[in-house]
Amino acid sequence: MDHTAPMERLIDLTDPTLNVFLNLTAEEARQRLASGRSELVREIDGQFAMAHRSGKIIRLARSLGRPLRYFIAKRVAGPVLIVADRMDQIADYLNAEGLGDQFHPSYTRMVPAHHIVEIALIGCPDPNPTYIRFFTPERNRWSTDLDDIGRRYIGALSVEIHRWLDTLSPREPLGVLFSGGIDSGSVFVTLYRALLQRGESPARLKAFTLEIDAQGADADQAQQFLDALDLGFFLERINVPASAIDLDETIRVVEDYKPLDIQAAAAGLALCRGIRARYPEWKWLIDGDGGDENLKDYPIEENPELTIRSVLNNLMIYQEGWGVHSIKHSLTYSGGQSRGHVRTYAPAASCGFRGFSPYALPNVIEVAEGIPFIELTNWDHEKLYALKGEIVRRGVEAVTGLTMPVFPKRRFQHGAFSETETASPFPSHPAAYRRKFEKLFA
Repeated sequence: MDHTAPMERLIDLTDPTLNVFLNLTAEEARQRLASGRSELVREIDGQFAMAHRSGKIIRLARSLGRPLRYFIAKRVAGPVLIVADRMDQIADYLNAEGLGDQFHPSYTRMVPAHHIVEIALIGCPDPNPTYIRFFTPERNRWSTDLDDIGRRYIGALSVEIHRWLDTLSPREPLGVLFSGGIDSGSVFVTLYRALLQRGESPARLKAFTLEIDAQGADADQAQQFLDALDLGFFLERINVPASAIDLDETIRVVEDYKPLDIQAAAAGLALCRGIRARYPEWKWLIDGDGGDENLKDYPIEENPELTIRSVLNNLMIYQEGWGVHSIKHSLTYSGGQSRGHVRTYAPAASCGFRGFSPYALPNVIEVAEGIPFIELTNWDHEKLYALKGEIVRRGVEAVTGLTMPVFPKRRFQHGAFSETETASPFPSHPAAYRRKFEKLFA
């Protein structure tokens, strides 16, 4: 370690090759962050987590699809800002530098998605970071015409999928994390149609579905979905034993303890490990994460902190939580999908996959936020829950010419098991997950 280095040191442990830029080069994206101008950062299309230093000012920014953590360590010569994807990367660095006694997971901070975080490294005490929002979609822009809304929404999804394909070799195998639900189903169909439109072989495509002990409601649903479109030959079932659902390992991978996110990640980790065991060289996976958040398709009754008015009146509440300036915002984890997307990112990354979540991109979210939800639902829960299937089905048909089946919503961690089997591997009390997490850095 060079102790003569300037006090405004930045240690960036992130892997820049994991960024997915769809309309700019990596250097062009970096220069937009360096400017500190929100409108220029908004121009970046893709999944990214970036850091830039200009003198004593560090700027950090991320999209929903990539986590970005930071930690300020103290040295006699001045503070050092450590930036990484994960808590354990920060802990390992500090231990290697003889600074491990400064670390605690709660001292790490997550950059909230859709914000530039500016940090001035000026010594002790450290000032609070400033937050500059770079993505503020306009709400209630569209008419109540569901055909028009669906065409806009899936049209935006299709554009992002085409841009993603532009960055890949036309021979690169592509896997969809697939349950046959609305989100993974629409991603699969849109990707399949995009390959045909580009004159590229759809034989490079597979729909990977998890089943536990050769059973699983999702596996049957996935088969029905694809058979209805005469595409059943794309399905590949990844069968794993129930022992593959490992909560302790999942919590280590995800570095969180929220029960529903950990349960989803446990199923995702089992699926990714099963794919990796079968295909050692596979690289790219695409998923439908973000679709529920975009169209506000969560059972409000299950969350005592939410009402339909809070859901429909607050900008991107499912993507960002209550906002960076609210009491409920977690500095350690961020909020909403800004926190929860790690359930998808971390299991895939831990198995060496490169993931892509087109529903989590700002250009797609922007269309969703323009939907006049209040006018369409008149504050009715059931109308809200039914809306997603109608919008997506109509949009997929308009964009691809295919009519996809729509099945009732089911969580990933439940669909991996048979309809008659309960989710027995998952503790019912949230404290059990927190205790397992606390052991990681004890």
